[in-house]
Amino acid sequence: MEQESRKLLETDRLILRPWQDADRAPFAAIVGDPHVMRYYPNTRDRAAADAWVDKMMAGLDAGTSAFLAAERKSDGQLLGLIGTAHIDMDLRGNPREEIGWVLASRYWGQGYAPEGARAHIAAAWRRGLPELVAFTAAVNTPSQRVMEKLGMVRDTEGDFLHPRIAENHPLRPHVLYRIANPAHS
Repeated sequence: MEQESRKLLETDRLILRPWQDADRAPFAAIVGDPHVMRYYPNTRDRAAADAWVDKMMAGLDAGTSAFLAAERKSDGQLLGLIGTAHIDMDLRGNPREEIGWVLASRYWGQGYAPEGARAHIAAAWRRGLPELVAFTAAVNTPSQRVMEKLGMVRDTEGDFLHPRIAENHPLRPHVLYRIANPAHS
């Protein structure tokens, strides 16, 4: 895997880069916000946010994840995370990687998630990945709209009950979206 191409991406407005210790407090504020995390089973306290950053750093070093810090070029503000990672659960078709994002709510609706995700999709195609998937809680229509803006298509046969979310939890039903590498068509 081309690990270097997974460590830094740039768009017109964003720098997608490895995590730094200085990102820990602002990231904790993002994932501690109940509105941001409303489609996750819970918010994260500082310790859990730090553990998430540690996991992303380790994944980047190991080449299994490119969930990168999304920084706005104009002012250096951390917007959240955007990136790809290996999938560690069974999904229909056994896709290798997912794409995802978590942004502070004040940056929603400004096109940052699709902009950063497009850069990651292009990088995945350069690495020769045949497809990417994205998944989210069935009730998370804002993320589904981003997936559709990216050209992803819902795979209704791949919808699933998330194995890490408790039975009968309203967020357990998940939808699966796919996008294929055009070079593999």
